[in-house]
Amino acid sequence: MKNLVVLLVFVFGLGAGFEASAQMSKKEAKEWKKRKKSMAVDQFKAMFDENKSLKGQVSSLRTELASTEEGIADKDDQISQYQEQVSDLRNEVNAAKAEVAKAKEAAAAQPKQQAAQIGAINDQVGIVFKVQIGAFKSKNLTKYLEASNNFSGETDDKGLKQYTLGVFTDYWDADTFKKYLREMGVKDAWIVSFKDGQRVPIKDVLESVSKS
Repeated sequence: MKNLVVLLVFVFGLGAGFEASAQMSKKEAKEWKKRKKSMAVDQFKAMFDENKSLKGQVSSLRTELASTEEGIADKDDQISQYQEQVSDLRNEVNAAKAEVAKAKEAAAAQPKQQAAQIGAINDQVGIVFKVQIGAFKSKNLTKYLEASNNFSGETDDKGLKQYTLGVFTDYWDADTFKKYLREMGVKDAWIVSFKDGQRVPIKDVLESVSKS
């Protein structure tokens, strides 16, 4: 124990003193010289060896500490990377949820949109076909015309009120609808054609199609 105390004194006193001898007073230097002269050679050697060993241990511990600090820094970097990955994944999950919700809303709205599109053909532009269900002198169904885009009517120059059902841009769709109406009992159903909102002879717009 005595040797250890002497060694520590030597390490932290003598050793530090050698590195900063300019800070040691003359009295202190004289005292240390006396201690050194009074010390046996084997004691000095033992103290020197122990000092060397302790310095080696300190160096080893410093190296281990540096390695540990480096490992901690690496762990911190990994944790930071994992946190960024978790944040990115959360953003992706939220974006995916938003897309799913958007798709569900679109799917729910599609039937309504399809229903709204039925009869949405503008019969005032281009060539369209309608199925006339009758022409009447006395029957006035004008108040029902606004109830549906597919039900329309007009009065000819003879005063006949002509009523049609459906608006088609394709002749064969109109023809199929006409056949359905005839099967349901509307025997006088036939196809009429319009161009830019005005009735025109069907031969003028579809001469190659033969009536059935």
